[in-house]
Amino acid sequence: MKTTITILFAGLIMVSCGQKDPGSVEAVIESGDLSAMKAKKEQVLKSYDSIAQVLGRLEKAITEKDTLKKYPLVTTFTLKDTLFQHFIDIQGNVETDQNLLIYPEYQGVLTRVLVNEGDKVSKGQTLARIDDGGLSNQLAQMETQYDLAKTTFERQERLWNQKIGSEIQYLQAKANMEAAKSSVDQMRAQVGRTTVRAPFSGTIDEIITEQGTVVGPGGQPLMRIVALGDMYVKASVPEAYLGSIAKGTSVKMTFPAINKVVEGQVKNVGNYINPNNRTFQIEIDVPNKDKAIKPNLVAKLEINDYSQENAQLIPANAIQENSKGDKYVFVLTERVADEAKAVRKQIETGKKYEGMVEVISGLKPGETIVNEGALTLNDGSAVKIKETTNNLPNGTN
Repeated sequence: MKTTITILFAGLIMVSCGQKDPGSVEAVIESGDLSAMKAKKEQVLKSYDSIAQVLGRLEKAITEKDTLKKYPLVTTFTLKDTLFQHFIDIQGNVETDQNLLIYPEYQGVLTRVLVNEGDKVSKGQTLARIDDGGLSNQLAQMETQYDLAKTTFERQERLWNQKIGSEIQYLQAKANMEAAKSSVDQMRAQVGRTTVRAPFSGTIDEIITEQGTVVGPGGQPLMRIVALGDMYVKASVPEAYLGSIAKGTSVKMTFPAINKVVEGQVKNVGNYINPNNRTFQIEIDVPNKDKAIKPNLVAKLEINDYSQENAQLIPANAIQENSKGDKYVFVLTERVADEAKAVRKQIETGKKYEGMVEVISGLKPGETIVNEGALTLNDGSAVKIKETTNNLPNGTN
């Protein structure tokens, strides 16, 4: 004790005389000596631990002499076996493959629009017609020519089967019929492009082009058709979770705009890592029986990437850390009524979620630890218990 006082007194004299202690932190840093700086760091860390020990001894001595027992007031948490589920929180968007803009396939005047916005239509139903510019009349003429060519061939075929007529007449009649049929088929396909049909069953969401407008391939779309049955959420996930997310992984989807929560599973995991943001794509099917979920709706996803039965969970703010980075908590022992002794125990922790941390080793079910008030405690401190709880957040059971 005398030696310590002497050193402190000498230090004060040096400071008062304007001299800098060569062993001070400032002096070591200014020296630029890496070895000296590392040695000083170790010295400071040891001093920190020594101070903690001295304070612990003083606290114990004070407790023994203080008859008023003004113990630190703490809240506590009692451990129990529980199912721990860790979730990844990301954002996604609702998409569907049946959200389609319908474009014209033929150049002409849009003569008729047969549906209105909001109409439900079936696959193949006629939605609009485009003026064919006389193609229907040409088709009728071609069909007449085909009928004639077909009749001529059938007669020539009967004669040929009876060994009447030449082979060249038979083959020429056959070629004429086939050429006429090919022309009819091509014209029918052209005329078919003037009729706009629904590619799938759904709802006409928007009429874009008005009746009487000249339309053509590659121009303005005619209308939008949407089906709300086959919906899915698409999201980008950081590559760090590639090993913990697979097809079938459980997902909780929340849609804030419509105040709706839906449970689902990952249906597809992308095989490509985007080099720009180091993410991969996932898709989750969305049940949509009431048709409330719309394309491009924002979804907040909670993806269950880790589950552990019989896990030991404690509040994150109950965990302390010493100068070496070791984590520890204070466990209550020798409890009598609302008074107990707080003993420091080193622990190993795992994943953290919603303010709770999984303890891998160091604690057992049934043990009670200090929750609030641990910062002022030392190993062996006497405490007074204000409240004990074992309530867990929503992410656990």
